[in-house]
Amino acid sequence: MSFEIIIFLITLFGLAGIGTPVGYSIIASSILYFAFGDMDIALAGEKILQGLYKSFILLAVPLFITAANIMNVGTITDRLLSFCIAAVGRFKGGLGHVNVVASLIFSGMSGSAVADAAGIGKIIIGMMTKNGRYTRGYAAAITAASATIGPIIPPSIPMVLYSVISDASIGYLFLAGIVPGLIMGLVLMIMNTIISHKRNFVTEEAVPLSKLPKITSRAFPALLMPAILLYGIYGGVTTPTEAAAIAALYALLLTSVFYRSISIKSLYQIFVDSARSSAAVGIVIGGAFILNYIVISENIPGALTLLLQGLDVSPLMFLICINILVLLLGCFLDATTIILVIVPLFIPVCKALGIDLIHFGVLVVVNSMIGLITPPYGILLFVINAVTGISLKEIISEIWIFILVLLFALGIMIIFPEIILWLPEMFGYKG
Repeated sequence: MSFEIIIFLITLFGLAGIGTPVGYSIIASSILYFAFGDMDIALAGEKILQGLYKSFILLAVPLFITAANIMNVGTITDRLLSFCIAAVGRFKGGLGHVNVVASLIFSGMSGSAVADAAGIGKIIIGMMTKNGRYTRGYAAAITAASATIGPIIPPSIPMVLYSVISDASIGYLFLAGIVPGLIMGLVLMIMNTIISHKRNFVTEEAVPLSKLPKITSRAFPALLMPAILLYGIYGGVTTPTEAAAIAALYALLLTSVFYRSISIKSLYQIFVDSARSSAAVGIVIGGAFILNYIVISENIPGALTLLLQGLDVSPLMFLICINILVLLLGCFLDATTIILVIVPLFIPVCKALGIDLIHFGVLVVVNSMIGLITPPYGILLFVINAVTGISLKEIISEIWIFILVLLFALGIMIIFPEIILWLPEMFGYKG
């Protein structure tokens, strides 16, 4: 290990340890690496610009963020919830099912777990806790758990980022996320049913079937968005980046023209918030480009590959170990940092072991999403605490059972890769 890489690691962990944002920590550490390695410090900026110019797909990130923010401000969320209540609210634990189904639908529009939790989450938690139907902790916990589905079903911002660092097809990644997302929704609904019977939660009054067509028609334009996105990408009409632009435009047209639920003032705030969120992600992405250059310069992936080959590690054991590592890191790091900073180290190893990069990418994203609800630093727990005022103690006491069922679903995906690869292969993926 070279002297400059030691300086880099000490600086990186030192800055991160005192609370410096990860992106800034990487960039500052990288500048020291170049300085002590007698290299031009301007190389740091060059690597950021090269990475950004070569990654047209990255434009999808701010566009999907903007689309999610527009939908949260408009009445799209309310219409979707009314549709979900009419469809599944009649069953035992109905509002819990509504929570999960709403996340499944909303995930096909935003690609963001935080947008799901902050948007639909705040409203549905209020409905669940009204008149003591459900305990506050349970309502918050199932909301956080269902929000993890957001980045699994396309569109998905984490999958866009994984595509950038792995060169895997974003189109096939999006397809590969559909079945795992549905499985996650299914296990959450099964657990919700079991708990609802055990605790005797209130069964909601069924919406008459005669009203279902009217409720569906009010939500239908919003329900069309996932179909438009998927047709555009897999019908060969648009690239994923163009589809993201269409999603943002479609959300804007729905809220401003069709539903007339957004003002110029609120639109300005949406753009400001979207720019801030995109910039925060962009700083981490820029740091990741420099970090990848350093990792390759130090031949760290090659050393890891030789080490694992020397240990004769099987692909399945490697996947299990990496998923345990990602799960542990998810307790302290956000998904963007894990995907952009940690995962690139293992891409060459996956290739050497013959592990499919689409399968690996979906596993990493699913695992990173579970990390968003894992104490002590699961960001979704803090988001829901901030928007509802429900204490972290109440949320954490109820979240463990949902973490367990999601880990069960993840285990199935690890052991049976065909669950993830079936749909891409139906559309011509050769592996």
